[in-house]
Formats: sequence, C-alpha cells, structure tokens
Amino acid sequence: DVIDDILQNVNKNNVKVIVITDGERILGLGDQGIGGMGIPIGKLSLYTACGGISPAYTLPITIDVGTNNPQLLNDPIYMGWRQPRISGDEYYDFVDMVIEAVKRRWPKALIQFEDFAQKNAMPLLEKYRDKICCFNDDIQGTAAVSVGSLIAASRAAGKQLKDQTIAFLGAGSAGCGIAEQIVAQMVSEGLTDAEARARVYMVDRFGLITENQPNLLDFQRKLAQKAEVVDQWGNIEEVISLLDVVKNAKPTVLIGVSGQPGLFTEEIIKTMAANCERPIVMPLSNPTSRVEAVPADIVEWTEGKALIATGSPFAPVNHYGKLYNISQCNNSYIFPGIGLGVVASGAKRVTENMLMASSSALADCSPLLKDPQADLLPPLGEIQQVS
Repeated sequence: DVIDDILQNVNKNNVKVIVITDGERILGLGDQGIGGMGIPIGKLSLYTACGGISPAYTLPITIDVGTNNPQLLNDPIYMGWRQPRISGDEYYDFVDMVIEAVKRRWPKALIQFEDFAQKNAMPLLEKYRDKICCFNDDIQGTAAVSVGSLIAASRAAGKQLKDQTIAFLGAGSAGCGIAEQIVAQMVSEGLTDAEARARVYMVDRFGLITENQPNLLDFQRKLAQKAEVVDQWGNIEEVISLLDVVKNAKPTVLIGVSGQPGLFTEEIIKTMAANCERPIVMPLSNPTSRVEAVPADIVEWTEGKALIATGSPFAPVNHYGKLYNISQCNNSYIFPGIGLGVVASGAKRVTENMLMASSSALADCSPLLKDPQADLLPPLGEIQQVS
C-alpha cells in the first residue's frame, strides 16, 4: 500500500516508458545507492533526444534496498536507507512488490531495467520478460547493437554473421547476452543451434568456458564449448587462455566485455590478424580506462586491417597519414528505437524477434555497406532517423 501511495504522488497518468534501477552497478562507479537515480534520468533524456518520446511520457524510478558502499553508509548526509543491501528472497519479493505496483498504476508502460548487478540482472529479466513489457538494456540493448554492428561488418565483407567465428573476453550477463543474440542471428541465417554455439568461444578469468567446468552459471553453461573440441587442440594448459583460443579456434571476431584494461595484447591481436583478412575487434568495456585495447594500438598491430568498434568514444586514429574513424557501439542506437516502437505499436512484450529486427535495422543504416572505407555505424547526428 505504501508503494502504491508513493506512485500516486507522481502527477503523470500516461507514463509510457519507465527506466528503473537499484543503483548497485552504476557504470564505472559501482554501488551508488539512491545516487544511481542520475542514470534513469539520463537514459530517459536519450529516449527523448534520440527517439523523440516526450518527457511527459517518461518516468525514472530508483528502488532503495540499501547500499553496500561504506562511504555512503558512513555519510551523515546520505539521503538513502543507510543499511546494507537486502538480498535473496527478501530482495526479489520487494522488487516484485514494486513491479506489481508500477503495473497497477501504469499497466501499459515499458519498463527498462538498468544497472542492476550481474547476480540480479539476468534473474530479473528471466522472471519478467514473458510477464510484462520489459527489457534489460545492459544485456539486450548491448547485444542488439553489437549484433547489428557484426551483421553490417559481415555484409560489407560479402559474408553473413554465420560465417564468422567469435571469441569473447568476459562471460558475464552482458557478454553472454551478446553471445545468445549472435547465436539467434546465426540460426536465423540457416545454422542449427548446435552449429551456431560451436562458433562462439567464451573466455573469462578462469579461461575458456568448457562443459566440464564446475560452478558455471546457468546462462554460461549454455555457451560452454564441448570438451572434445578443446581436446583436438593438443598441448593445452588446464586453464585455456584467450591467446590459446585465438591460436586454435582462429576467430574472425574478438569482443571484449571484461571491464579489465589491456587484455587484448599485441600478441593476441597480431595472431588474430594473421589468421583472417579483416579482423573485427570490439573492445566494448567502458569507461575508456577499462577498455581491453585502445584503437590506436589495434590499428597499428593489424596494419590498418581491423574493423574496430568500441564501447566508449575515441578520437580518430592517424596511421601513416590515413585517418581511421572509430565507431562507438553505443546502446543509444538501439534502446530509443525500441521504446519508440513499443509506444507506437502498443506492444505488450519485448520479444527476441523485436531485438533481432532492431539489429537488422541498424545494420541497414551502416555507411560501410555503401563505401568499404566508411564508418561501421552511422553518425550520432542521424540517431533520430536510426531510431
């Protein structure tokens, strides 16, 4: 009843898009408690700027379940609940109460989950995706823009995505979300599910994820490589590194979502470039201080062969007098358009086919399809048309 009363205080009866967070995994900052409210506000401003949705139809929400940030707990002027975060069933029950109250107040609104910790992000998405109109931008938006970029890059090379072999560094919810969207796209292009998964290699801090590893999360287990595949590589250490994967699987696409800087080393990039004509390298971790490799190094190590997209903005790279623009694989190419589509169509769910359609639409907008020397993604100045 208290939650219903709080929501009644909002002087908006026709809310169509809601961005909700619990402030636990604010990009580059971590647990910010109720200070995470700036993120839903910022995201909704992009729904307006990029998707043309009126601010009158949007609402930011922060769920205050405490904070594990000691600075905030000891801050006498912190305005949130100065207690450690609730967890487990208590946490999920409270989130459920909030979601139910939101749907009573605005039953047709799209809910975007934003900056939830990995341990909660995927379970919440799995719980609600088939019950209400919702999506998680960190998982699904990142996946859609990444897949759209890969479709465009593949088309420009006269290929389909199903022809690529992909290696990931980082097997959290974001990385696995991208991988699952890649698998879905490959299946739509004619591969079986097993054939598609065999072309995707997930590497985390414990090495390549294989089916015989213990303690895998459910969403990781579906992407684990078969043991017999690795056995064919011969003389491999127990922990199979990214370099081992690059040498043996010979990926044509390398995607970084590890949040750890510098892990795409010169040896890894040069080995990859030696095995394919136009390597696609996507260090997506952000902010820039956490990127797996800076574009200038990738351009130099591949002698300008690589097609690069990053998660953070980078200036163009000058390599022996030739200027290489670096495309930013930014979710704002995707989520404002999804929101606009849901609002315009009155959709009751955000489906996998919708996300695949958004990836395909983004690929259709790629300047690279008309000019092999052009950028991978359209300029941000065209973002409203893209949406």
